[in-house]
Amino acid sequence: MLSVMTMEYVIDPLAPETSASQLAAILRAGIASGELQPRQPIPSITYLVGETGLSVGTVRRATQMLIDEGLVHTVPGLGTFVR
Repeated sequence: MLSVMTMEYVIDPLAPETSASQLAAILRAGIASGELQPRQPIPSITYLVGETGLSVGTVRRATQMLIDEGLVHTVPGLGTFVR
């Protein structure tokens, strides 16, 4: 299993996609590639804010996109995990 530290979180502020959509795409790619595996937590909001410089709200929107797609689920008090 690879560490989430190896993932690159590069957000292009000039891209036509929103920053939340770009971050969701990065996390989605990590899930698809197996870098983020089932039952493994995705990086925390705090970690992603620090890595990307995005706001908490933007990171939450990206996470919610993945929840809405059924790729991850949240366990209150524990985090958000890959399905």
